[in-house]
Amino acid sequence: MKETTEPLIRFEKVTKTFGSKRILNELSFDVSKGETLVIMGPSGTGKSVTLRHAIGLMQPDSGRVVVAGHDMSTISRKDLAELRTKVGYLFQEGALINWMSVGDNVALPLRENTDFDEDEIRARVEQKLELVHLKDVWERMPSDISGGMRKRVGLARALITDPEIIFYDEPNAGLDPEISMSVNHLIRELADSLGITSIVITHLLSCVRVVADRVIMLEAGDIVVDTTPAEFIAANHPRVKQFLGEFAD
Repeated sequence: MKETTEPLIRFEKVTKTFGSKRILNELSFDVSKGETLVIMGPSGTGKSVTLRHAIGLMQPDSGRVVVAGHDMSTISRKDLAELRTKVGYLFQEGALINWMSVGDNVALPLRENTDFDEDEIRARVEQKLELVHLKDVWERMPSDISGGMRKRVGLARALITDPEIIFYDEPNAGLDPEISMSVNHLIRELADSLGITSIVITHLLSCVRVVADRVIMLEAGDIVVDTTPAEFIAANHPRVKQFLGEFAD
């Protein structure tokens, strides 16, 4: 883990309620620059809702979320658009556009948000595809590649704007164990080589072992534990032990 005391992401007593159900309950935690935080917990405990707050897709009922010095509740549209160029998001299914080639999927954020010419865009896309260990795939369609490759293409697209932060929502979903482990090692490699700050939502202990600097477990919108990977895996907390027995790989 990178040694720094400066939080790049901060949740301060964030509460979110849908109808009569409280999803986040005064949730507070920090993520330091360069750190990879893994968030675990049973379904419906607020993991994905937490990510949506961090990227500004949801606003808290109370409390605040600060990302790279910006209060996400008061940030201007201009600053939010600029901030999002510094943030990558890997969706569970990769979220590729089926009628666009692999290369065009990865190039999309550059075409929408920059003035780069096509030669520059192609060079940047090919560099990012190589970074996720994919070469010569520009013309292939999402339907013609494996689930693991689609996940890596999604990651290349998340990286295309050279983000400081990446949010991973169940990056191992739908992958067989071998491909899942390769994705884990890729996440760790990117964190180590590029210094990217990451939040990873997962239910897999194999992911924790490889990628995590720190682990938070949520339950009913509360933090049950906030600890090191080794301590989490040791399952010294009774609720963690129960969770790992029920949900983790």
